[in-house]
Amino acid sequence: FLLGRGSKLMGCGSVVLLNNVFFFLTRDHVQAMQERKALHTLLAKRQEDLPPRKMKDSYLEVILPLGSQPEIREKYLNVHNSVRFGRILEDLDSLGVLICYTHTKQEMQPRSPLSIVTALVDKINLCQKIIHPDCDIKFTGNVSWVGKTSMEVKMHMLQLHDGDYSPVLDATFVMVARDPENKRPAFVNPLIPESPEEEEIFKQGELNKLKRIDFNTASLLKMAPTAEERNIVHDIFLNTLDTRTVSFQSRKLPPNAVWMEDAKLKGLQICHPEERNIFNRIFGGFLMRKAFELGWAIACSYGGSRPFIVSVDDIMFQKPVEVGSLLLLSGQVCYTENNYIQIRVHTEVYNANTRENHTTNVFHFTFVSENEVPQVVPKTYGESMLYLDGKRHFTAVMKEI
Repeated sequence: FLLGRGSKLMGCGSVVLLNNVFFFLTRDHVQAMQERKALHTLLAKRQEDLPPRKMKDSYLEVILPLGSQPEIREKYLNVHNSVRFGRILEDLDSLGVLICYTHTKQEMQPRSPLSIVTALVDKINLCQKIIHPDCDIKFTGNVSWVGKTSMEVKMHMLQLHDGDYSPVLDATFVMVARDPENKRPAFVNPLIPESPEEEEIFKQGELNKLKRIDFNTASLLKMAPTAEERNIVHDIFLNTLDTRTVSFQSRKLPPNAVWMEDAKLKGLQICHPEERNIFNRIFGGFLMRKAFELGWAIACSYGGSRPFIVSVDDIMFQKPVEVGSLLLLSGQVCYTENNYIQIRVHTEVYNANTRENHTTNVFHFTFVSENEVPQVVPKTYGESMLYLDGKRHFTAVMKEI
């Protein structure tokens, strides 16, 4: 059911190769798209025409056998002899899609007419700093909330230690259903909670949706900072004025601080066909891995020691990345507090023919360093808005964990 390029995960009694490619990986994507056009007739005209599902209907457990199958460890190993978190992001993205296909599967249909794509990574919170490379990992997850064409998926990752699985992270993704050619929204099966506990989980999905709307509405790209935030920016400005001059332009960096403009790195990725899906677009999990690795490099160079990922939140997939694109990644330290580093990675595609850039994703990563890190200091108004946005994300993460 699920084909991939090397991540062996075992589930439902069989080995599943995981990495986001469904049904057609070994065939030409043009031929696959022609075949998928015929699936339009299988789409539901209304959501009411689809049978309701329960949370247990989409529940999956999948094993990543790092301990029992040592030959696959190399792909997951980093230089610190622990598991590469970027690979875990790829696997979570793929598992989220598989869970949604399980929720929407129709017994009488040999192939699904739906195209399930990742719309948003709402949050990923970690409770373990280190993921060991020689112990089996178990992923579990199910659909926790459903709209008309979207589904929230909650996933958990655990690792085997001394015969027991210990929690490592919790993740919440939002996936959307599209038609067979990935052009228009498509209806998905409604979800029926069975118990008071499931009712609460479903209600939390509704609240998460409303929180995202409120957070987006209050974006600093749309609304002015609050009175408290304006005071923060002004205090930073006053603390960086050179008292030896009477000038608004003369700025001085405080002790143990770094100008925000000096806390950034950039990267470039040529999007080869190897990382494409059947729609000739780049996998969301691959984009997350690349953004995370750039963010980790920034946190490492800024803090001067090994950083550990604490949380990933609010990754919106705004625009697909076509094969052949030049993917530009720009990462920035936007907020610091004690030994925490808040990183923002902005990705955009560059069209060499039109010479235009289009934003595809904005990623938010919270890292913790082994030592206290310098304070990052904005100099311009635009940097101050980045600082406040980073502070908002950091505050939200701290409330969660």
